[in-house]
Amino acid sequence: MITSTVLDNGVRVITEHVEHMHTVSIGIWVANGSRHESPECNGVAHFIEHLLFKGTGRRSARQISLEIDSMGGILNAFTGHEYVCYYAKVLSKFLPRVTDLLSDIFLHSTFPADELERERKVILQEIKMRDDSPEEAIHDRFHQSFWSGHALGNSIIGTEATINALSRDVVVQYKQSRYRPDDIIISAAGNVNHETLVGLVSAEFSAISSHWKPDGRGFTPKGGRQVNLCERDLEQTLICMGTRALQQDHPDRYAMHLLTTILGGGMSSRLFQEVREKKGLAYSVYAYIIAHADSGALVVYSGTEQKHCNEVIDIALTEMKRLKQEPVPQGELDSAREQMKGKLLMSLESSDSLMTRLAKNVIYLGHHQPVENILAGFDDVTSQDLMDCAGKLFDGECLKLEVMGKTSGLGLTADTLRL
Repeated sequence: MITSTVLDNGVRVITEHVEHMHTVSIGIWVANGSRHESPECNGVAHFIEHLLFKGTGRRSARQISLEIDSMGGILNAFTGHEYVCYYAKVLSKFLPRVTDLLSDIFLHSTFPADELERERKVILQEIKMRDDSPEEAIHDRFHQSFWSGHALGNSIIGTEATINALSRDVVVQYKQSRYRPDDIIISAAGNVNHETLVGLVSAEFSAISSHWKPDGRGFTPKGGRQVNLCERDLEQTLICMGTRALQQDHPDRYAMHLLTTILGGGMSSRLFQEVREKKGLAYSVYAYIIAHADSGALVVYSGTEQKHCNEVIDIALTEMKRLKQEPVPQGELDSAREQMKGKLLMSLESSDSLMTRLAKNVIYLGHHQPVENILAGFDDVTSQDLMDCAGKLFDGECLKLEVMGKTSGLGLTADTLRL
C-alpha cells in the first residue's frame, strides 16, 4: 500500500508498505542536482553529498560509520543531474534509529573545515579515476557534448578547477538555499508504517525553509550532426553515438524504451546479434536511454578494434534506419515487451528499488504511477507505434558521435552520420 503526506512547508513523505519484507529502505531526495549549478559552482551538489557524512553536532564521521554498521545496514548517497539522494537500508526494527541518523546527517551536518579539505582531495582523485577509465570517460564526454551550452552538459562531479575554487562559505550557502522544502521527498519502502515515519520526521523537516527559486526554463539539445574525436593510446576504439530522445514523462516513452531494447537492450537485440554474434567485432555493444525532465538521448555504445570502428558505426546507423522503415515482427516486439516487464517486476522484490521508484515518480511525474499502468503502457505499444517513434528519434536532425582511442585515419565526418 502506498501512502503520501505533505508537510505544511511542502516536504513530501511517501511510503510503500510491503508486509513480507524484513527490510526497509529510506531515502531523502532533493530534486536539485548538477543542472541547477552555475558554471563556477559546477560540482558543488556532489561535493555536498560527500560532506554530509563528515560529522554533525551529535556525531563524528566515525560515529556515523559505526552506527550504521551496528545496525548491519547500508548508508550511502548519489548525485544526478536533477537530484541528490541520501539513503539507508536496514532491518525494519531499526527504522527509528536509521531515520534519526539520516535526519541528523541531512539537517545538521557541520561541514568541518578539515574534513572539507580532505574530501576536496578525494573528489579530485575521483575526477582522475573517471578520466583514467576510458569507458566511463567517453560516456561523460558524450553527455557534455550532447548538452553543450547548458548546465545539463556539465560533469556531475565538477572539474579540477571548480572543485579547487569552492570555498566552505559557498558550499554551506548552496546547501542552505537549494535544499528547499518543495524539492525534498522522503521516500521509504518495505516493512514500514507510514504514520510512524511521518511522526519521526515531521517536527524537524517542517522547520526547513528557503527563498531560492529555480529556473523553470526547459532545454532542448542543439540539432545537427557532430563528430568529436579524442585521441588516446587504447587497445580498443570506443564509440558513443546518440540522437535526441524523449523526456521522462513523454506519453511515447513506452515505445521508446521498447525500441531501445530491440536495438541494443540485451543478448537478443539487433546490435548484439549483428555486431558481436554474427561478425565478432566487439565484446560490448548496447543501447541505452538518458532521460531528463525536459529532454533525452538514445545512445549506442561499443568498443572495437580501430580497423572495425567505421563498420560498427555503419551497422548501428543501418539498424536505426531499419527501425524507421520496416515494421518490427510481432514476435520480436513481444519478446522485448516481456523483457521490459520482467525487469520491472523483478525490481519490485527489492525495498531499495521500490524506494527509488516512489521518489522518481514524484520528481518526474508529480504523482505515483501504479505498476499496472506501466505494464499496460508496454502492452499497448504496436509495431506501428515503434515505427512512428523511430521516425521521430532517428530523423538525423540531432546525431552526435564521440570516438575515443586511436582515431587518426578514421575519416569520420558529419556526413558519416546521415540517416
